[in-house]
Amino acid sequence: MLKTPLKITTTLLKFTAIAGACTLALSAHGETQLQYTDQQKLHDIASEVSATRIGSDIQTLVDFGTRHTLSETKSDTRGIGAARRWIKKELEKISVQCGGCLEIIEVKDTISGEKRIPNPVEVVNIVAIQRGSSEPNRMVMMSGDIDSRVSDVMDFTSDSPGANDNASGVAGVIEAARVLSKYKFNGSVVYAALSGEEQGLFGGKILTAYAQKHNWQVHGVLNNDMIGNITGINGVTNNTTARIFSEGTRVVETKEQANTRRFTGGEVDSASRNLARYIDTIADRYIPNLDTMLVYRLDRFGRGGHHRPFNDAGFAAVRIMETNEHYDRQHQDLRTENGVEYGDTIEGVDFDYTAKLTSLNAVTMASMAWAPAPPKEVKIKGAVTADTSFSWQESSDENIAGYKIYWRYTSEPQWQFSKYVGKVSQYTLKNVVIDNYYFGVASVSKDGIESPVVFPGDVGSFDHNIK
Repeated sequence: MLKTPLKITTTLLKFTAIAGACTLALSAHGETQLQYTDQQKLHDIASEVSATRIGSDIQTLVDFGTRHTLSETKSDTRGIGAARRWIKKELEKISVQCGGCLEIIEVKDTISGEKRIPNPVEVVNIVAIQRGSSEPNRMVMMSGDIDSRVSDVMDFTSDSPGANDNASGVAGVIEAARVLSKYKFNGSVVYAALSGEEQGLFGGKILTAYAQKHNWQVHGVLNNDMIGNITGINGVTNNTTARIFSEGTRVVETKEQANTRRFTGGEVDSASRNLARYIDTIADRYIPNLDTMLVYRLDRFGRGGHHRPFNDAGFAAVRIMETNEHYDRQHQDLRTENGVEYGDTIEGVDFDYTAKLTSLNAVTMASMAWAPAPPKEVKIKGAVTADTSFSWQESSDENIAGYKIYWRYTSEPQWQFSKYVGKVSQYTLKNVVIDNYYFGVASVSKDGIESPVVFPGDVGSFDHNIK
């Protein structure tokens, strides 16, 4: 959401640069403006993503003819079976190049008796895990959907190129793996090509269940669904913006948690919402010529995507996608009517734009995987006092240098003020009244890389098992 990293009020703010850290001076009210440590290695990652490789991968996926969930699985050249085997081979090649750094698995289940999958069909996800060196069970994930469709959701034989929806997302996942596999991280990075999305989000449901069974600490799912189109049905052509969809409160919130939230706030500060803010900040700092729009909604109006199963389980998950959709190119039979060309063909994909959004994903995942885990058990108090006090659970992570407290006016979409407080487990902001702001706490690594901000209480926790 590239406006500026802060809102300029009537108070004159003075910009200063100190030892590689960008900071803004205290305002007249004593509020510490946003500050951060720039990371050259994140700039490097952003620049390593290749539009040429992405375009080649999209073309390969298109050339499978159709990738419908119910399509051919035995052929080596057509259908979803051929597509997923090719994806797996590409990830295996990447793993060889990084000395076996990727654990590549098929996460699958047989689905039947569903409206869009009436007969038994094996839904297979191709997943590559790049294990972290110190916290291998802490995950950040990028996902894209393998399957495609035409006008009739049950038509599994007609050509369905699915170039933008969603070969673009899968190509982005593969390219992110190529780039990030050259680095080593503290936490794990997961690259997921999911199946069965068009038939009912089944691939996401299967991987969510797998993550729960294996006790994955999933601190972020970045679902990429249509990241290649720059010209919308509205006539707008723009390659400088993208949308990040995130839901507010968790759907698994209990009645007791909802009652607490009613009196303490947090309707716009779920872990998913603060994950979206984190991605937005990454775009501002590391992705040239990209303005991300924070959309306060689970998905587009009345529609769905593969991040939803993760949200349904309480995980932090968002959807990243283009700003201007072209509906003549979505879920359409290939045809020309009245001079209008319909169908999701490769001519509708801008590879440079897909590379830009892939860079956003890669830098976000690298930042989260290098950063410490978001703080746990963040608590706040300060009713009827002039001060606001915080506490959080001490961590044994040697990568943590300290913590940073964030706050903003309640009507503002992004964090405005911050204060680094060192390696402590509690802190009091003097003369900052709790009633006037929303607050959060982030972990900071020894290199100055931060975790997402955690809003106090259950509503903001990145622990999906909060009950």
